[in-house]
Amino acid sequence: MYVCLCNAVSDKAIRKAVRQHDPHTMKQLRELVPIGTDCGKCIRQARQIMVEERATLIHMHEVA
Repeated sequence: MYVCLCNAVSDKAIRKAVRQHDPHTMKQLRELVPIGTDCGKCIRQARQIMVEERATLIHMHEVA
């Protein structure tokens, strides 16, 4: 699903960036994928995806 329509960024692209680079802030995420650079409507959803994906990563590390 597209999160950022202005830059055609999907939730999969955000999740992949989080898994590969583990950004801790939106600023760090924005350095990896072009979100929130135009209208900004995607920021809230992108942040939620980042938080969810980071929680999944933390859980995976705890289980391993």
